[in-house]
Amino acid sequence: MKKSTVISFLVLANIFWAGNYIFGKYVVAEMTPIQMTFSRWLIAVVFLFPIAHLIEHPNWKEVWARWKILLAMAVTGVMTYNYLLYEALRYTSSLNASLVNSVNPVLIALCSALILKEKIPFKNKIGLCISLCGVLLVLTKGQLLQIFRIEYNTGDLLMILAILVWTLYSILGKKIQSIPPISATAVSVLIGLIVMIPFVLNAGIQIPQSAQAIIGIIYMGLFPSVGAFIFWNIGIRQIGPGRAGIFMYLITVFTAIIGLVLGQPITFIQIAGGILVFIGVYMSSSKPKSVHDARQ
Repeated sequence: MKKSTVISFLVLANIFWAGNYIFGKYVVAEMTPIQMTFSRWLIAVVFLFPIAHLIEHPNWKEVWARWKILLAMAVTGVMTYNYLLYEALRYTSSLNASLVNSVNPVLIALCSALILKEKIPFKNKIGLCISLCGVLLVLTKGQLLQIFRIEYNTGDLLMILAILVWTLYSILGKKIQSIPPISATAVSVLIGLIVMIPFVLNAGIQIPQSAQAIIGIIYMGLFPSVGAFIFWNIGIRQIGPGRAGIFMYLITVFTAIIGLVLGQPITFIQIAGGILVFIGVYMSSSKPKSVHDARQ
């Protein structure tokens, strides 16, 4: 496959994930986070199973044999992460949420070192510190000296919790590397939908009314959940997770661009914090065996 094609796939994947933040902000005005999460994956699962079967030709019996770990991944990555993300968007901006999320690959690398005993070179440690400074700059609105006294935005704090959950999901994902990724995602999504049914019934079935929200939930079910995942995994197989991981940091860039097109403002503090995050994560992405996972 041509290098330009691989790069195009990786760029498209991150554009789709950026759109999840933008459309999620609109849809959350008409649906609860649990309803959004359930609806998004209900649309996606219809496509994931046939696509997995056509592309990966998995032994489904072997995939389902790992149901325990897939259940854990369903609860963390499919259900809880997305619920927290959409709950966060009720209180913070799409750009702020994506900025906090952009430090996630570095956090995964750190947890991999602590839990999986992977070594982190000194340069990567410096990158981690720079990235955290960038996130703190955004969270404190530039008042770093008042870090212990400032009242934080609820949405930003929820987003921090969300990336911690996704980190756990990514660590769990390392335990099923023998299972084809799209097939594992399809099964974990189906399990997640089953787990969510009682919560959705308790919250009530709610159908979005505006055309904007309807388009948003369809977009979220197709592009970030299906299209981005397939493009991402093609890129991973062609150039490896280390090099592909750098493209993940385009999510914030595309979120900002899409937001500007739709009339959403960007502050100087967000720009400054974003630059620090990008510098830090670029330094951290140089580790060949870093853990990079597709989330959104």
